[in-house]
Amino acid sequence: MARLVVETVAVLSDNYVHLLHEPDSGATAAVDPAVAAPVLERLDALGWRLSHVLLTHHHGDHTGGVPDLVRRTGCAVVGAARDADRLPPLSDEVGEGDTFLLGGAAALVLAVPGHTSGHLAFWFPDSHALFCGDTLFSLGCGRLFEGSAAELWDSLHKLRELPAETLVYCGHEYTAANGRFARLVERDNPALLARIAEVEALRARGCPTVPSALADERAANPFLRVDEPSVARAVGMAPGTDPVRVLAELRRRKDVF
Repeated sequence: MARLVVETVAVLSDNYVHLLHEPDSGATAAVDPAVAAPVLERLDALGWRLSHVLLTHHHGDHTGGVPDLVRRTGCAVVGAARDADRLPPLSDEVGEGDTFLLGGAAALVLAVPGHTSGHLAFWFPDSHALFCGDTLFSLGCGRLFEGSAAELWDSLHKLRELPAETLVYCGHEYTAANGRFARLVERDNPALLARIAEVEALRARGCPTVPSALADERAANPFLRVDEPSVARAVGMAPGTDPVRVLAELRRRKDVF
């Protein structure tokens, strides 16, 4: 299968739109375009023609640019069948276990509810690339706006089990703030401290912290580690406590951090 070229466009205050280009066919997708103009400008600079939009969920800061992009390019729009009534008009309705083809690059569609009930992720195994919207962030995870802690843990666990070399392309630049919270949870975790130092250096140079390696997230992200004794103890629970309970309390604390 073909390998993707990925370009990331920073928009609004902290959103990322990821552009996926399959060189053999020329097919190009924009993941979660909040606005259209910066996306079109980058596409023009790269000489790429937009063929698809991929939507992970219905929030306006992930869908706002879709009407203009469709009008300007005629691109197809791919999103969750179960959320079709809350998304811009879809050309392709997909769900858990479906395969989406961007030219010769194949993505497995994963249902990852929690942040929203119809949230999807797109995993391109041959490109080692995961586009997960707001379910998983570097050193964090999305708020529980619509789903339960049990649903979110199932989703995070599903993503955690992908290959270690997977690159996590999330939807926002939240890593520094997430790191400040994570340090309160596992202040002696060397992987976390190393990641925080890396993030500080990147942000000092004005560089994005996305993508991150899933291997690093497994080692440093407390929301992927709620079945670790150290994380349970940090929220006042005994080692071996149901990870769903630990996650619910950890997310509650992050919400008011």
